[in-house]
Amino acid sequence: MKSPKAIIHLLSSSLISFLFYVLAITCLTSTTVSVSYGGNETDYLALLSFKSKVTQDPYKVLTSWNHSFHFCDWSGISCGKRHKRVTVLRLDSNGLEGSLSPHVGNLSFLRGLSLANNSFQGTIPHELGRLSRLRYLYLDDNKFCGVIPTNLSRCSNLEDLWLPRNNLDGIIPKEMSVLSKLSRLVIDNNKLTGGIPPFLGNITSMEIFSAVGNPLGGSIPDTLGLWQSLREFYSGSCNLYGSIPHSIFNLSLLVNFSLSNNHLTGSLPSEIGIQLPNLELLQLRTNKLTGVLPPSITNCSKLWYLEMSYNNFSGKLTIDFSKLRDIDTIRLQSNNFHGRGEADDMRFVDSLKNCTRLVHLELSNCNLIGVLPTSIGNLSDQLSFLALGDNQLFGSLPLSISSLVGLTTLDLIGNLFKGKIPSTIGKLKKLQYLSLSRNQFSGPIPDAIGNLSLLTLLYLHSNKLEGLIPSSLGNCEKLNGLDLSYNRLGGKIPKQLLQLPSLTYFLDLSNNTMSGSIPSEIKDLKMLSGLDLSYNELSGTITSSLGECIRLTKLYLSGNMFEGTIPSSFSSLGGLEVLDISKNNFSGKIPQFLGKWKSLEYLNLSFNDFEGEVPVAGVFANASLFSVWGNDRLCGGLVTLELPKCKETGSKKKRFPFFILVIVIAPTLLIVLCCVYLLCKKKRNSQPSESSGSERFMKVSYNQLLKATDGFSTENLIGEGGHSSVYKGILDSNDDKSVAVKVLHLQSRGAHKSFIAECEAWRNIRHRNLLKIITSCSSTDFQGNDFKALVYEFMPNGSVHDWLHSSENTSKLNLLQRINILRDVANALDYLHNHCQTTIVHGDLKPSNILLDDDMVAHVGDFGLARLLGTDLNQNSSTGFKGTIGYAPPEYGIGSEMTSCGDVYSFGILLLEVMTGKKPTDGMFIEGLSLHKFASMALPDQVIDVIDNDAIVLQSTEANAKKVEECLAATIKIGVSCSVDPPPQRMKIEIVVNELQRILDVLQNI
Repeated sequence: MKSPKAIIHLLSSSLISFLFYVLAITCLTSTTVSVSYGGNETDYLALLSFKSKVTQDPYKVLTSWNHSFHFCDWSGISCGKRHKRVTVLRLDSNGLEGSLSPHVGNLSFLRGLSLANNSFQGTIPHELGRLSRLRYLYLDDNKFCGVIPTNLSRCSNLEDLWLPRNNLDGIIPKEMSVLSKLSRLVIDNNKLTGGIPPFLGNITSMEIFSAVGNPLGGSIPDTLGLWQSLREFYSGSCNLYGSIPHSIFNLSLLVNFSLSNNHLTGSLPSEIGIQLPNLELLQLRTNKLTGVLPPSITNCSKLWYLEMSYNNFSGKLTIDFSKLRDIDTIRLQSNNFHGRGEADDMRFVDSLKNCTRLVHLELSNCNLIGVLPTSIGNLSDQLSFLALGDNQLFGSLPLSISSLVGLTTLDLIGNLFKGKIPSTIGKLKKLQYLSLSRNQFSGPIPDAIGNLSLLTLLYLHSNKLEGLIPSSLGNCEKLNGLDLSYNRLGGKIPKQLLQLPSLTYFLDLSNNTMSGSIPSEIKDLKMLSGLDLSYNELSGTITSSLGECIRLTKLYLSGNMFEGTIPSSFSSLGGLEVLDISKNNFSGKIPQFLGKWKSLEYLNLSFNDFEGEVPVAGVFANASLFSVWGNDRLCGGLVTLELPKCKETGSKKKRFPFFILVIVIAPTLLIVLCCVYLLCKKKRNSQPSESSGSERFMKVSYNQLLKATDGFSTENLIGEGGHSSVYKGILDSNDDKSVAVKVLHLQSRGAHKSFIAECEAWRNIRHRNLLKIITSCSSTDFQGNDFKALVYEFMPNGSVHDWLHSSENTSKLNLLQRINILRDVANALDYLHNHCQTTIVHGDLKPSNILLDDDMVAHVGDFGLARLLGTDLNQNSSTGFKGTIGYAPPEYGIGSEMTSCGDVYSFGILLLEVMTGKKPTDGMFIEGLSLHKFASMALPDQVIDVIDNDAIVLQSTEANAKKVEECLAATIKIGVSCSVDPPPQRMKIEIVVNELQRILDVLQNI
């Protein structure tokens, strides 16, 4: 046992150790706090306030913002060496969500603030006006709303102000005119109005101005001519009108000048090339400009991009391109460049021989008259795209065209070319798209065309071609579509052509003089979507092998000499939408399986020798969907067919006395009718509001919807748009299933029109890939105000936009899911465009309007901008922007009417967004780069570099990985083909459906 002295000594030692420990902790804590504050509590507290307003930090970039580090060492922070004050706050592309704290205005030494490509929302704090030292402010690609703060005018040292791709509205504030050092103002893709204000001309330091995609309106002010330092000017799709002020053409330092998709009128000054010698990009497409395209453009020796398409330029094209040695793209289509009284409009081609970097030349629909000179062969071997379609070019196609070995697209459709197609065309080994249709070519199709092994689409229809179809076409192993219709081709269908598994889009040999029967090799075209052999001299029975083409949606065999019965193997063609076998010699009974095909929209059996009873099921239940005229031995069917009744078979049945039936049934029937009448009258009197839908929809009142959504509570709010708010709810009459209630903001301009458009669109459409409408309500609320709402089936998996861009979705869409969704959307569009009684244009296709159910099946919704073609309903005005910026096609920007081609463009952009994960309004798409071009440049070998990483599934074998890459390339190619600028060149939606299905089949078998 220890002595008392030893115990006291031990306690003393422990106490001293404890005091030293406490002292050390105190010093460490004091040091930590001192390090955190760094002698400047204002900056420290401002940064903590910034962090407190951030609600989502997926990459944990703000985890270093704690007491363990001096704030100058925090992520994204830079400080001055002398005072240790924050000079730069940069947190670009970190997925941050939340609002921007007004306390950032207390960072009084701040010179740079960059929060681009995040998801900050709310208004831009006016307290930023306190930052008198601020030189650059980058808030692009966020969700800021409200107006541009007037207090920013107090940032007297501001040089760069970038606010593009937000939701800002209002006008450009007048106070900004005092920002004397501002040199770069970028406000693209917001909702700004009020025009380009004249006072901006006072900012004489301006070097870059970009306002693309704002509904500004108004004219271009003459005062902008004071921007003597201006190098780049972009104001496309701004609803501008009037002429371009002459003062603009005095800005000699201007390099990039773009005013596309507006309503500008007037002509260009003849000396534009002398006044603007430094131009590299000149883009004035889709306006209403007139006059001659000034020859002085040749003086712009640095020009690489010239786009003046879709205007009203006239007169002869006399630009001397020989001095434009850097020119890459010339797009002048859809103008009127014919010289009066002359027929040599193509002489300008001679001057293109020095343009060794030329890649894209497009002069379609320009009313050019003349011969295509042999000097066409002197063009750049880099030339990839050549389009001279829909002009009046005549004479022979020069042999020298074979020198353009870089061509991937050659489009000469709709001219007056005659003579033979030169066999030298087989030297264009890179050619993927070839159209010589609607000309006067004669003679045989050259065998050399089989050398075009990369060819995917070949159009030779509407010529005078004769002879046999060359078997060498079987060498075109990538051929997706072939159209040889309306020629004079004869002989048998070559078997080699039918053994191309790549032939999936269409094969059209109609209106020729083909003979013989359909070869059994037709079975190899299992993925073919459309087959047209009509109006030839084909004969014999239909081979049962045709039943193996299970992907067929359209089959035309009319106007031949086929005989025999419809083969039973046809029963496997359950996906057919159109079947036309009229004007042949078919016989026998109409097969019952034709009435069981759910997809069949039109059936033509007329002018054959069918006999027996006409079915009444399926397509036969609607007389407008089928035809059986000219078959004299048919009977029965619908009464409207007025065919004779079919004779009864077997023993004659004993008839029950008719008068007894009358005595028994009549009183009963009278009683039933009275009950039904009274019931309907009672129900009609008790109904408080009237549904705007047809009688097949249930009726709901305002009170029921109020109850279903718990008083339209914010807890049930699941979405909000310009014209409406959407709430989740449960209707008592809907088996307690969740519904989505879309309540229209009737005080919003256009909301009533949007409601009518949706009601008309939903009235008679049903499809598994369209959002299911349950009912609509047009009534008044308890205050007597008009109330309109639509009730839809609730989609538990949200929208495609949420899956692509919301940080709340931790799981991402895999490749198969993405292709399935795209196939579903394409199916819906195909139905709306091609299979409704009246063609319906959706008008606003985008990821937020594509909703996903429990099984991740896609449903297209929001028909607020829909248009029913061929009716007086929902006609859109020619003024105003239709759709959503980024997804709406270019032609809508100049007031063109909505068309199905516009929907296809939107689908193309949607596809590219789904596959790349990038919005069309992404901040990277500047200076002429777009989502379409971004994807197009990756084809065919670099596609993997642009695909969203979450979509790529690594495969275990090299062969499987290659198949995946091929599928990715094929998918991107569809998106690019759908989103090309000239509407007629966009891929048909029915072709899109079949191609996506083919891609899905390949992926599912990996």
